[in-house]
Amino acid sequence: MQRLQAFKFELRPNGPQQRQMRRFAGSCRVVFNEALALQRARHERGEKKRGYARLCKELTAWRNGAPLPSGRVAPWLAEAPVHPLQQALKDLERAYTNFFARRTDFPRFKKKGQGDSLRYPDPRQIKLDAGNSRIFLPKLGWLRYRNSRDVLGAVRNATVSFSAGQWFVSIQTEREVEQPFPSATRAIGIDVGIARFATFSDGAFLPPLNSFRTHAVRLARYQRAMSRKVKFSKNWRKAKAKVTKLHQRIGNARGDALHKATTTISQNHAMVCIEDLQVKNMSRSAAGTAERPGRNVRAKRGLNRSILDQGWAEFRRQLDYKLAWSGGCLIAVPPHNTSRTCPCCGHIAADNRRTQAQFKCVACGYANHADVVGALNILARGMEILRDEGQDTAHACAGRKSAARIACEVSGAVRPPAAGTRRSDSGTVQCRT
Repeated sequence: MQRLQAFKFELRPNGPQQRQMRRFAGSCRVVFNEALALQRARHERGEKKRGYARLCKELTAWRNGAPLPSGRVAPWLAEAPVHPLQQALKDLERAYTNFFARRTDFPRFKKKGQGDSLRYPDPRQIKLDAGNSRIFLPKLGWLRYRNSRDVLGAVRNATVSFSAGQWFVSIQTEREVEQPFPSATRAIGIDVGIARFATFSDGAFLPPLNSFRTHAVRLARYQRAMSRKVKFSKNWRKAKAKVTKLHQRIGNARGDALHKATTTISQNHAMVCIEDLQVKNMSRSAAGTAERPGRNVRAKRGLNRSILDQGWAEFRRQLDYKLAWSGGCLIAVPPHNTSRTCPCCGHIAADNRRTQAQFKCVACGYANHADVVGALNILARGMEILRDEGQDTAHACAGRKSAARIACEVSGAVRPPAAGTRRSDSGTVQCRT
């Protein structure tokens, strides 16, 4: 099977190369914004939007001195490589496609200094000298990079990006690998949260990293210092660089923790079941409008910050591709009532969850940590989905078991009273053997 994989390295460009990369990234930003302005103007006149091929003809005219939709002339676009400029138009076309498919918001204009990047799509123009830690890119020449690992496979494209004062290159490769087969034979359900980042159906859990909360005091201090500076002055830019650097450190810490966790999970499990959470909706602002202001806005703002600090969406994305690489599978189940359903008797009630952490069924008396109960129900629902699809779950451990059986085996505890069961002196229901 074909595997696409990206390898990201920090570049070590000299002064002229840094200036060239800033100019080329700025050219890509201008092309994207001008093409977006053109599409908006056509929409206001009631005309159809232009496709990628027609926009490429407009780009050729702009590079030859034709006026841009904003009215200005930019002959300096001819100095930038043409392929990255065309890729900016492709990014706009993809943004429109995602908008009409209701996967994202309407395309917005790009700002200078935010997300500066350029992509080289032609592998014939990219040369990689791994022995000397160099990469050749058109109109940039040979650039040195910090070679932290080997680049596996044939190069397909390269993306140069700028972040927190540093330039990076991401090299996408393609290679043929054998069809993976999972070496692990276990299935597990995972319930993500805030007090516990991830709770597993076997009772184990991962504590939250809270990288943003750890640096919140320092970040606030840097932002206050930045607010006192004259905007766009040299001191303001220095203060902004400190804020940006700290944001990068927060993101790097979160990403490192997520990669370590997902790698361990994917290597030790053949099937992982998680909740199909809509993080964007869960972290939506509750401020409301002037006519209809929201309630408990401050508490909801703190909850949104805590949710986004965990990185649930990135956790799911990494699990998805890492399990695919190891031969496992990821199953997303509906999240409704996973923490209110008793895994023994199936009784659903809000009173089952007494507190944020305590679960006790009002029907059968089953008691456990609420997050563990949620993970048990998630695992059971995942197995039900496989059963409904007619897939074999033998390689994913445990066969097709009910939630009650899973709860008994994992927690060794309680099941609803039935024939052959007995109640202990403490009032706890014991499972049959």
